[in-house]
Amino acid sequence: MLTPRLSIAPILLLFVLGACSEPPAESRGGLGRATNVATEIIEYRPMVDTIQALGTAGANESIEIRPRISSLVERITFVEGQLVDAGDLLVELENSEIVAGLSVAEAALSESRSLYERSKSLASTQAISAANLEQLLAQVQVNQAQVEAARARLDSTVIRAPFSGRMGLRRVSPGSYVTNTSIITTLDDVSRIKLDFSVPEAFLTVLGEGMNIVASSLVYPDRIFAGRISSIDTRVDPVTRAVLVRAIIPNDDGLLKPGMFMSVDLQRNRGDVLLAPEQAIVPEGTQQFVYVVNDGVVEKREVLLGRRIPGFVAVDDGLVAGEAVVTEGTDKVRDGSLVAVAGRAVLEQQTLQQ
Repeated sequence: MLTPRLSIAPILLLFVLGACSEPPAESRGGLGRATNVATEIIEYRPMVDTIQALGTAGANESIEIRPRISSLVERITFVEGQLVDAGDLLVELENSEIVAGLSVAEAALSESRSLYERSKSLASTQAISAANLEQLLAQVQVNQAQVEAARARLDSTVIRAPFSGRMGLRRVSPGSYVTNTSIITTLDDVSRIKLDFSVPEAFLTVLGEGMNIVASSLVYPDRIFAGRISSIDTRVDPVTRAVLVRAIIPNDDGLLKPGMFMSVDLQRNRGDVLLAPEQAIVPEGTQQFVYVVNDGVVEKREVLLGRRIPGFVAVDDGLVAGEAVVTEGTDKVRDGSLVAVAGRAVLEQQTLQQ
């Protein structure tokens, strides 16, 4: 009869053999089975930096209409908001005193000129000295200057448009007394708008005259205004480290007004850059990694990243074009894991089931 010790020996032997056998794939962290992941091929893509600046609209030309002399307003010939051409009559000032002064100056000139002509005919007979003749000529020149000054004052009583534009609000009435500090109205040429805005100095290398820009205004949320850079300031602000840029925007429909607040979109083309999806980046402390898939096996690789744009980040080192990186399922794999590339819909379904 066998003893109990001999009867349990096969059982112990089987237990020992079972303990020494290789554990299933699940007990080894999933290295023995493929994990479903989504991947994306790394490619060179055009990278465009977009910066939004804020600017203020200004008229192409803008002045305040003021008189050059003090007088009464005799006649106003413009209407508020009217479009006028260069040289159009805007205002006439009272000029009776100036006209009288011109008549006096012209009479004095005529008299001095007549006296000079008579004296000049006597010079050949030496009836008048050369010095006296020179004094008479000088008097003629003085009177001529007085006539020209009187005519200039008379011209100052008439105010004309210096350029084509739209008239502003009238601030005086006929009969008002105005001086050279009085503002009669304003004149703005808004056929084109000058938009001034500041751009960081980092964009200086790509800024240039003729560069296209697009601008928008809260007043017209569904409208985009296209223009071009006309000039760039010669100095960079030492405080903001920005440079002032001026763009010209056509305004044939007159929607834009001087003083309006506008936002400007400016683009900087960096050329083709190796871009990786942001979701493929796995940060660990100060280092950045990606999981590269090669023949169904994952390789954890450190990468050096550059500038970011929405959804992507530039890879300066660590990847080459054509490699596939894990974009979905990075939390389920590690270096050396077996993976199977599945569609995004499959991964989403698995997540819902979990």
